[in-house]
Amino acid sequence: MNLKLFIYGALLFLAAHIIVFFQLNGQFLWKFFKDNSFFLALIGIPISYLYIIATRFTVESFGGLLWPPRFVGFGIGIVIYALFVGIFFKEGITLKTFVSLLL
Repeated sequence: MNLKLFIYGALLFLAAHIIVFFQLNGQFLWKFFKDNSFFLALIGIPISYLYIIATRFTVESFGGLLWPPRFVGFGIGIVIYALFVGIFFKEGITLKTFVSLLL
């Protein structure tokens, strides 16, 4: 495994998931986001590029395997979502949510 490529990919996944969280959920926090959904949709283009490059780096870091990067991206996404929902919306992880995540 190439650790340098893995770290680059993981950091890009992290950045992409943070941006996506605000892209999708900012409408519940700020009026600008609610009123400018087309602008937010356009932000999807650079976000997609981040995901493409993150996937490329992590696939290369795992020697061409596709499944490990999928789990890396998913894991980072779940952690970011759980943290940010707790911070910005004061929603904790209930037993029902925990069981769903576990499955």
